[in-house]
Amino acid sequence: MPSLPSPASSATAARQSSSQPAPSQSVPSQDELEKLKKHVAAGLSRSPKTLSSMYFYDDEGSRLFQQIMALPEYYPTRTEFSLLTHHQAALGAALRPAAAEEPFFLLELGAGDGLKTKILLRHLLDTGARFTYVPVDISAAAVEGLAGSLRQELPELRVEPIVADYGTALRLMADRPGRKAVLFLGSNIGNFLPADRQAFLRELAAPLSADDRLLIGFDLQKDPRFIRAAYDDAQGVTAAFNLNLLTRLNRELQADFDLATWQHYTDYDPLSGAVRSFLMPTQAQQVHVAALKQTFIFAAWEPIHTENSYKFTRPLIEGLAADAGLALAEFFTDERQYFADVVLRPA
Repeated sequence: MPSLPSPASSATAARQSSSQPAPSQSVPSQDELEKLKKHVAAGLSRSPKTLSSMYFYDDEGSRLFQQIMALPEYYPTRTEFSLLTHHQAALGAALRPAAAEEPFFLLELGAGDGLKTKILLRHLLDTGARFTYVPVDISAAAVEGLAGSLRQELPELRVEPIVADYGTALRLMADRPGRKAVLFLGSNIGNFLPADRQAFLRELAAPLSADDRLLIGFDLQKDPRFIRAAYDDAQGVTAAFNLNLLTRLNRELQADFDLATWQHYTDYDPLSGAVRSFLMPTQAQQVHVAALKQTFIFAAWEPIHTENSYKFTRPLIEGLAADAGLALAEFFTDERQYFADVVLRPA
């Protein structure tokens, strides 16, 4: 993990002035603002109120999440990194064609900075695999940034970035001859609600041919206290990360959330396997969002639901795969069985 600056406390985030954004904060496009306006208008008009965790990731949110990944409580990133390092040879063999010299495509959905993926990329290159890496993201800046870093670090790697949503990218690639191995690393699959998760898996499976493979990261069920601590760390970085969503709404939509009267709250339900995160007002209040010309009324402790993060068991993963027309080909986990990278194939 890279060395990171000392994290800000949630109290510091609460005191941050909504009228003074960080100097390095990028300005959203008009299209992005319109999508945010529609989302907030709908989400704060519902009962219960809800906002998507996808809006956590402005520049400041991304910086805070980098700090979260280095926290002692936050096990998923370093556990999967270790898992990929330990099992890289077996994972590489599971993803590449049976004929070692046959070329193939390695698609990654939501590659981010590629830190974990580079473990597999380096191994495949070292073993002479003939493949093209295809990072996919809806953000042109994200894929261009990753492609640029790979040109510096792995100049021999063939890279073909695609700027598109996941379903579109998979359909585009389905028309190209050759084996595809699709990566969806991290515990991102856990952020989907159950019905949405199943629909997403079916969408991933639909374009796959019998020879293609799908590698998905699943965070596994474990000590509930250990899981909860990962989403509510002692230093308050996760709280600052969540509260930054309100700072973003103040800045981009001219809302007047008083962050001093809001708290972050997380719980974990071991029956459903869901971590749920909320933003909660400590007192009754009205919040005006000038960009929407709307005022939203909050009772004291009325939550805004912001995120789900589901945890899985092997039988549950097998059931999800079967329902999507997939079968479990390989199951890789760490020595403590905290996390699994699972290779799936069309059934």
